[in-house]
Amino acid sequence: MNKSIPCVLMRAGTSRGPFFLREWLPEGDEARDQALIGAIGASDPLQLDGVGGGSTLNSKVAIVSRSSQPGCDIDYLFAQVGVGHQSVDTRPNCGNMLSGVAPFAIEQGLVSATEGTTNVRVYNVNTGSRIDVTVRTPGGRVTYEGEARIDGVAGTAAPILLNFLDAWGAVTGQVFPTGKRIDTIDGIEVTCIDAAMPLMIVRAADLGVTGREKPAALDANTSLLERLESLRLEAGRRMGLGDVSNSVIPKPVLVSMGESNDSITSRYFTPRKCHASHAVTGAIGVASAFALPGTVASGIGREPGSHSLVVLHPAGQIDVEVELKGNSDAATVERAALVRTARKIMQGELHLPEYVFSRPEATSGKPSTFPHKALTIIVPTRAGGGNDTMARIIAGKLGLLLGQEVLVDNRAGANGAIASEYVAGSAPDGHTLMFGYVGTHAMNPALQKLGYDPVEDFAPVGLVGSSSTLMVSHPDKGAPDLHTLIARLKGAPRCFSYASAGDGTPPHFAAELFQLSSGTSMSSSTFEGAAPAIADTVTGRSQVMFPSLFTAYPFIRAGQLRALAVAGPKRLETLPGVPTLAELGVAGVEVVQWYGLFAPAGTHISAIDRLNRALNAVLSDPEVIERFESHGARAEPGNADALRQRMLSDLARWRQVVAQAAIAPRESRQFALD
Repeated sequence: MNKSIPCVLMRAGTSRGPFFLREWLPEGDEARDQALIGAIGASDPLQLDGVGGGSTLNSKVAIVSRSSQPGCDIDYLFAQVGVGHQSVDTRPNCGNMLSGVAPFAIEQGLVSATEGTTNVRVYNVNTGSRIDVTVRTPGGRVTYEGEARIDGVAGTAAPILLNFLDAWGAVTGQVFPTGKRIDTIDGIEVTCIDAAMPLMIVRAADLGVTGREKPAALDANTSLLERLESLRLEAGRRMGLGDVSNSVIPKPVLVSMGESNDSITSRYFTPRKCHASHAVTGAIGVASAFALPGTVASGIGREPGSHSLVVLHPAGQIDVEVELKGNSDAATVERAALVRTARKIMQGELHLPEYVFSRPEATSGKPSTFPHKALTIIVPTRAGGGNDTMARIIAGKLGLLLGQEVLVDNRAGANGAIASEYVAGSAPDGHTLMFGYVGTHAMNPALQKLGYDPVEDFAPVGLVGSSSTLMVSHPDKGAPDLHTLIARLKGAPRCFSYASAGDGTPPHFAAELFQLSSGTSMSSSTFEGAAPAIADTVTGRSQVMFPSLFTAYPFIRAGQLRALAVAGPKRLETLPGVPTLAELGVAGVEVVQWYGLFAPAGTHISAIDRLNRALNAVLSDPEVIERFESHGARAEPGNADALRQRMLSDLARWRQVVAQAAIAPRESRQFALD
């Protein structure tokens, strides 16, 4: 693996970060993400070992390539890299980094410059939206020198015009993803809007502040931050984004009156810290909510046409030109444009640290002082799903008991095989652990040949917990009950689509068994993990899913999903009115999802015992038990052998199911992710 790669470091808008051509980075998302983690220095909160700046504003990456989209010149993938934890999130977008994409692409030869100015159509891979970018190119060369000034950046530079064409509803599918322009959460009116960036907008006065405070004052108001985060978590669920506790979207925004009818004051959070100025995509969202009627940010009534609006922020203002179509409640935003600047800071070779790609050499397995460094729990799914949420619940508590930091590292891909192979090949010293579950250690191995052995390559540490599987449907686009769903499927096969977290995962197995037992056929949408799959079901793009209760429960409580049946042997205490599939005449669909902690095979028994004792103490903590139960899961402390027996029993069971039901891996059908 090449440890030295080309890189261009740029200030783009009010952000800064490295820009890469896709071909400069390793092939495959997993290797790419590890390179970005090393480039930024994500493991360290100060990011001293990389080019990051110790904050989310300076831990951003732009990846650029020639576009495969009709009518577009280049593709732009934005990545938000973790600060103090090894993570890469490609779900959000960044308009500030976008302002550097066109100059970078021109200088790298992806787009030919024209005399005077050059227009570049950018396709944002994160959101599936298009942006027209105009760059000054006198003499056919990019210039960064000019008279444009943007608040939050010293000096002046050449103006870069960003014209957002179709960013409305790009992430969730709807401008107002909850179906309302105002929602009430815990007594507070909020507007959930997806306009260039999913936002949750709140009137500052409703939370007891003016909305004109400096960022430091807002950051010091811990009760305000806690209230905002509580509202944001619920807003994320209602917007179909799942559990957003470890995601940066939706972004919370406090708004208040501006200085005129054409301005609004905004305090933008990222999401747990007030932005020193303002995000570009956030300004588009705030201006859209300000221009449209019926939101918590709405200004005066406006006629169709172009309107020059101003978003006031702590470092000054962002001028946004918004074009409206229609009147009153039928009004929509057709486009929005604004000016940014960028500057190339340096171009050269970026040297990645050795630890990014190299796994530690295996040791003899002899006991040593344990633990003597930070531990990492590898999660085989993307952030936001049930596995990830459980892992993060236990990680902080586990670290306190072990006296070392416990990091959570999401390594999604290949239905858990990438994470499993990584841990199986790691040093057996107890510092690299696997948050395995029934999918990685029973179902997927039963379905197909993998690059790891769930029994031989792992040392069980202990069970974490379990959660029943539900059959859920979209309340409007699905079916009101199971019998109606079956009748419609038999009358029109494949008229419903089910969302799957990938081949060899519980939602896949449960859906296949249901179709076999009920004599029906559904189409499928396959995703890398439960979080994007359930988001697809919440929005109605898929109508049916078989998630764990842990994953589905928040959406059921919010009325965003309807529980049709329990895919298990008995009804649940949490949802006593929901019958089992067997009660409704569909037998043989019993899928219980369990989760466990594993170490690489060969890990010394002393380390396993220490980990098991600490894990059991965490799982006996009343706060952890309550958090598990609030999501419909059950904590299950026990010894390592209990996990081994559960794994062996389920592995044998699912191998038998695969053989008898003739379930086989399907060709991957990857749909758009969040």
